[in-house]
Amino acid sequence: MSSDDEAVGDEAVGDDEAGAEVDDADATPPKPSVLCAGHINWDVTMKVERLPEPDGEQRIDHLQQAGGGSAANVATELVGLNADSVLFGSVGGDDSGALALQELDRAGIDPGHVMVANDRATSVKYLIVDDAGEVMVLSSEGANEAFGAADLDDAVLADVDHLHLTSQNPNSAGDLAALAAGQGTPVSFDPGRLLDERDYATALGHTDLLFVNDREAEMLDEAVVDVEDPQDVTLVFKRGSEGAELRLPGRERLYAPPFDVEPVDTTGAGDAFAAGFLAACFESARGHEPEVDDGTHRGIPGATAPHFRDADLEYALEIGNVAGALATQVRGARTSLTWERIDAFLAEHRQ
Repeated sequence: MSSDDEAVGDEAVGDDEAGAEVDDADATPPKPSVLCAGHINWDVTMKVERLPEPDGEQRIDHLQQAGGGSAANVATELVGLNADSVLFGSVGGDDSGALALQELDRAGIDPGHVMVANDRATSVKYLIVDDAGEVMVLSSEGANEAFGAADLDDAVLADVDHLHLTSQNPNSAGDLAALAAGQGTPVSFDPGRLLDERDYATALGHTDLLFVNDREAEMLDEAVVDVEDPQDVTLVFKRGSEGAELRLPGRERLYAPPFDVEPVDTTGAGDAFAAGFLAACFESARGHEPEVDDGTHRGIPGATAPHFRDADLEYALEIGNVAGALATQVRGARTSLTWERIDAFLAEHRQ
């Protein structure tokens, strides 16, 4: 970390807390911990009836500013789904960066591992959403890729149960994935819409679970990931209004149908899906899902991490679809996900 950069926040545990003895019989199982690494942005969302013609003008019906960025979105949504989120990324030393950090703190995320690049501006994204809920994104260059793997304390990665990577510099993604794999920490990766412009081969080589949509799947180099017959990675296809599909090594495929909702804004729906899927893997592996556990879980073959080995993958796909659907019902990149909201949605929409 350069002299112009700084970390925000400190982590401390009091002596009483550190030394407290807990009766094992009454102890609450620790929450699963997920390190989310990638973009932290400030989003400006504009709702319009339709996009203007060239040299035309269109009225903005609703304007909203809030935190965004895929890593930050997943991290905040996991908090409401009984997980501890650790966020690693970077913002600029400006008002937008300060607002993004304040919002993360209010969401229950310690911003202590977010790097502040004081000499750079926070990345701002302008999202234009039409009446159908479809999104067009305009991005400004900023500080959301100022971080690198060397800026993260090795102990942070050693203390988490899972690493989730989102769009970022290929070098940081590859280095973080390699470090996690070396420590036996499972890795999921949601590389996003710039997959065809970036060489993520190193990160993909250490990825256990890969989130893509159909367009992104077409961009994958077959020599790195064979989408028809994946070997060392499990593929999760996010298809929005067409549901979701999971492809396991050995050509086994699972499918979860979509839920019938009218989208208000599809921004961040893929991030909500990833948060829901990962949280459901943890919950189902522990037998905590709100279904009757019939012992027919289908986890990832050969996985050693309990939340992949013992997960109910069909359930995880369904919860991913619920989370994605809930995200489309609000404006902006984030929605408040809780198990209570998910249960209520399922009670209303299940056939």
